[in-house]
Amino acid sequence: MHHGQFLYQQVIDVINEMVTNELLTPGSKLPSLRKLAQQLSVSIPTIKQAYYQLEAQGRIYSKEKSGYFLSDHGKSTLPKRCKLSVAPTEVNKQSLIEQVYEGIHSPHCAPFGIANPVAAMSNELVLAKMMRQALKQAGSQILEYGAMDGLDRLKRQIAQRYLHMGLSVSIDDMVITNGAQEALAIALQCVTKPGEVVAVESPCYFGIIELIENLGLRALEIPVCPDDGLWLEDLEKALNEHEVSACICSTSINNPLGSVMPESRRQALLEILVAKGVTLIEDDVYGDLHFSKHRGKPAQYYASEGQVITCDSFSKTAAPSYRVGWILAPGFAAQARRFKRALSCSSSLINQWVLADYLASGDYERHLRKLRQRLMDNKQKMLMCIRSFFPSDVRVSDPGGGCVVWLELGSDVDGGELFKLAMAEGVSITPGQLFSVSERFQNCIRISYGLPWNDGVEANIKKLGDLVAKLKSGEH
Repeated sequence: MHHGQFLYQQVIDVINEMVTNELLTPGSKLPSLRKLAQQLSVSIPTIKQAYYQLEAQGRIYSKEKSGYFLSDHGKSTLPKRCKLSVAPTEVNKQSLIEQVYEGIHSPHCAPFGIANPVAAMSNELVLAKMMRQALKQAGSQILEYGAMDGLDRLKRQIAQRYLHMGLSVSIDDMVITNGAQEALAIALQCVTKPGEVVAVESPCYFGIIELIENLGLRALEIPVCPDDGLWLEDLEKALNEHEVSACICSTSINNPLGSVMPESRRQALLEILVAKGVTLIEDDVYGDLHFSKHRGKPAQYYASEGQVITCDSFSKTAAPSYRVGWILAPGFAAQARRFKRALSCSSSLINQWVLADYLASGDYERHLRKLRQRLMDNKQKMLMCIRSFFPSDVRVSDPGGGCVVWLELGSDVDGGELFKLAMAEGVSITPGQLFSVSERFQNCIRISYGLPWNDGVEANIKKLGDLVAKLKSGEH
């Protein structure tokens, strides 16, 4: 141990030296907090701080009740940067999305094509208990229509969670929706008209692409960095060259790359958009599934009224079938309520009631901590399997949260063809072209690790790897 450094940094240096000398190899277990503290004559909190730092960098990961393990970054090669779109594009993806949807929701297929992180750690028993309690306490009133803009008890619980992030919000600016998809639809209608242009991430979640198509809008694709989110220089160039009404992006965790925008870049993003009078629609559904020590602040934290509309949901963290999301729209709340009333009148009262109780009990936060840990563990297993079973030239993302990885398979593999072959083998994936409004990402796929892990999962990943190898060799 050397003088002149913080103690925890000296611990990190020791770990680095162990890796260099191959005393620790990818997947191997690190010394326990107590053992390393004794060996280095430092306190356990010092070791814990060093491990937290390494975990935040993605260099190690923890398993519940098992300790810390060295991440496998040995052959990691991130996907390449794509080019900025020359011009806005008319969207025509609905037919392809319908075909893929039918396949990935087949009950007979391994569900790598579905981004459903809650499946990795079910909370059905807790929710079932709370549902029974809610029915007993509220009686028949809970089966009636709820308030058009949502249950105040739930909105206050959501506002309290924002307060823990340092963001004070008014429940008058919040509308409960049927999932984040309805929230995004409302947000787009608040700030755009048919024919106008929306800047989107590239690659972009295909549900947003379908919304843009159905609302008669055009899309302008902005490349996403696998690590840091939107390339801001590309965004600035695009806004200088084109008239853009709104920008939809995930400042927390992008789907499908899993990139996390640093806080300084979130502020810079907002400054660029505000200077051009462009509203940011923030898709924050994966924000609570971060793999860092602390959750990043939403872009709304840095905004003034009318600059950001935040869309979020409990579908990725609590219960997908409950279909409870929300829109936080300072400056647009009146329009949001009108669109909500026109679209669906109200959201399920009983589901809102149960979720309000779930948040108030503290069980939701406990569930989140366990779910994040399970997903981090699954991610490491997925990356190791991909590196073991897929050809060595395949590029793969290293997500900072969420439940999916993005694979770039090489120019000799068509993701759409792989989708069909995989379905025939009982494995669902999502082909990359779904995540572009143009014809990008033909050689890419998205795979989910948001599922219970077992030997069958690894066997199916090997099936995919074998299919990719065969396509590369020209056997199919």
